[in-house]
Amino acid sequence: MFESIWVNLVVAQAAGASGHARGVVDILMDASGVAKGVIIVLVILSLISWYIIGYKWFYLRKARGESMAFLEIFWQSKRLDAIYQSAEDFTHSPVSQVFKAGYIELSKLKTSEGDDKETMRRQLGGIENVERALRRAMTSEITQLESLLPFLATVGSNAVFIGLFGTVWGIMVAFVNINAQGAAGLDVVAGPIAEALIVTAAGLVTAIPAGIAYNWFLSKIKVLDAEMENFSNDFLNIVKRHFFN
Repeated sequence: MFESIWVNLVVAQAAGASGHARGVVDILMDASGVAKGVIIVLVILSLISWYIIGYKWFYLRKARGESMAFLEIFWQSKRLDAIYQSAEDFTHSPVSQVFKAGYIELSKLKTSEGDDKETMRRQLGGIENVERALRRAMTSEITQLESLLPFLATVGSNAVFIGLFGTVWGIMVAFVNINAQGAAGLDVVAGPIAEALIVTAAGLVTAIPAGIAYNWFLSKIKVLDAEMENFSNDFLNIVKRHFFN
């Protein structure tokens, strides 16, 4: 059977000048409903994925740039209230949002008179409150940075299987046609197999960019996470040294 298919392919190529070559669009127009449905699903997933890729790229780039600018202002300034006012301009910076959460919690603490034991207890409680505020802010920022990424992960891991479904369907239709015609001619199997290969390619084209983008974005988020962690530790050290001694 396969030798017959190969011979027919060679003959068709030799006689290609006398016939009209069908393109991908022609094959898709004549494709079965299942193949068209799979292609439509993959196209929709691909468009959504590219929108998310573009959006997250600009967002993470802005977050990184604003974080660097804020850190420069933070280490050059000597007053926390002035830094807080500057932080209002860096709305996309996760580091500035962590600082704002810590500063707001710090501003709530009021010095009260009492014996040394009570003062020590209040100091320890105040430091813990600031640390918890920083942790909550970090968790919130990481959640924001990772938003929409699960969709890319889902597309990257499942689009291939959606394309594989179309592939299996096309091959199954080819064998059904062979059984119905009682022959394995090129005119019987060429259309379904071509549909199967196109759907396979569509699945790969959809999955590969989504998977690459997902891993790349995660690496960028890890960098921002490390910056927030380092800044949180530095901020706590400054608070302990200047406000609780």
